[in-house]
Amino acid sequence: MSDGTRRGDVQVGLKVSIVLKQDQRSGKLTEGVVRDILTKSATHPHGIKVRLENGLVGRVKSIQAAV
Repeated sequence: MSDGTRRGDVQVGLKVSIVLKQDQRSGKLTEGVVRDILTKSATHPHGIKVRLENGLVGRVKSIQAAV
């Protein structure tokens, strides 16, 4: 299981937990399946930014498994 800070670990179709912008203070996680990878750099200290299949955008905090 990865912490989501390396772009190479995040792939379209993976089930992940993300933190939404409005939930950054509380740390509330939202689960979903990656539709798009939005971060262009190889790593990001706060997590790779992704768009889920339901349209929500946030930073990956953990990767569960392929769907």
